[in-house]
Amino acid sequence: QVQLVESGGGLVQPGGSLRLSCAASGSFFSINYMDWYRQAPGKERELVAHSTKGGDTTYADSVKGRFTISRDNPKNTVYLQMDSLKPEDTALYYCYMLVTTHTHTDGYWGQGTQVTVSS
Repeated sequence: QVQLVESGGGLVQPGGSLRLSCAASGSFFSINYMDWYRQAPGKERELVAHSTKGGDTTYADSVKGRFTISRDNPKNTVYLQMDSLKPEDTALYYCYMLVTTHTHTDGYWGQGTQVTVSS
């Protein structure tokens, strides 16, 4: 069983910063993708940032230059550094990992952490 636990959300003023973390635990061989998604009220879940085991990263246009995804592979942890936050960044943020166990490869989601950008 693979579990993802997120932390780091909260309330921040526009222009501020937050850092989200997501750690995986359980029995598995490797983690291929480590991603961050978000879902605002009344909107569909969208991909914010994507990272591969090889170190490639991609970002949604709306966060390019402001957000940075990074991963600590030995710790099975992914981070999302969010700077210059805007009210439109307010959403529930989820981490997602594509994990290979001894029997299969499957995707797993974190429980979500709320980010609210407001003055």
